[in-house]
Amino acid sequence: MTRIAIIGDRFMLSDMFEDALRDACGDGITCTKLDLPWPDEPMEHGYAAPGMDGLKEYMGTPDQVIGHVGDAPVLVTHLAPLSAAMVAAMPALKLVAVSRGGPVNIDMRAAKDHGVTVVNTPGRNASAVAEFTIGAIIAETRNITKGHDGLRQGAYRGDLYRADVTGDELSDMTVGVIGYGAVGRPVVRLLRAFGTRVLVADPYVQLDPVDAADGVELVGLDTLLAQSDVVTLHSRVTEETTGMMNAERFAAMKPSSTIINTARGPLMDYDALYEALTSGHLRGAMLETFAIEPTPPDWPLLQLPNVTLTPHIAGASLKTVRIAAAKAAEEVRRWIAGEPPVNPC
Repeated sequence: MTRIAIIGDRFMLSDMFEDALRDACGDGITCTKLDLPWPDEPMEHGYAAPGMDGLKEYMGTPDQVIGHVGDAPVLVTHLAPLSAAMVAAMPALKLVAVSRGGPVNIDMRAAKDHGVTVVNTPGRNASAVAEFTIGAIIAETRNITKGHDGLRQGAYRGDLYRADVTGDELSDMTVGVIGYGAVGRPVVRLLRAFGTRVLVADPYVQLDPVDAADGVELVGLDTLLAQSDVVTLHSRVTEETTGMMNAERFAAMKPSSTIINTARGPLMDYDALYEALTSGHLRGAMLETFAIEPTPPDWPLLQLPNVTLTPHIAGASLKTVRIAAAKAAEEVRRWIAGEPPVNPC
């Protein structure tokens, strides 16, 4: 019997991890489970706690995690931290399966030094974020947020029918997709179904032949910004892409266009975005991720009427949970069977 310690939360439920593990591994495992209170309580970052330097977006204390894992050789988790000191305190640990796109809650150097294999579940929420992006575009361009806010405040916004206020339809818009990866590709596929003209900017890929045959255009970033009615971000955060949407890039966007960010906060200069929105150069923005999370209550962008905001929930779907749990379980099955991992970190 292989003992598996599961540390879930109120999104990635430990019960769903266990069900996926039993489907993948059969009866040759025994599971101990713990659920942490995220998202009802916020995650922490390494700079906030001694000994957790370098870890991000985690939940749980070292004593809590070490006490639960004990001498189990396998840990399956979503947010539990694993610092250098914690790795050293769990010598029996050999495999950590993290049900997220990047193991930012794990000290990867320490894991390597102690012979601990770390695997993750890239692409687990790609379809969820892609669908959410389409909703984000429609919510902002078709004044859904403005109409909702008006009714909540007792105002029946008939003025949203004005020709100079209402938005266009996706079938008559050009949408620029920056980043053609795990999320960008399904966003393009969904936009094609609306009859949208789609531009893609990504210097490191070629278009899928099906997308190219359907009229999707691979263009330079300058061309995309100048021609798009809506620009949606789907790049990974790298040294190259950090702050890529700055004052110069916002100025290069088509006047009265809209920016959508369902990717990551560091891609944007939010002060520059505020200026582009208040000056009237940009029609609006839909923001799902932010430079600081949770957002400060006095953050200027929260006060603008031409901005739709959501609290980093694009990946929150039950399908995401099922996919992540199944991918983590398959990695555990492969480790037990002596097979190489699919997604080693």
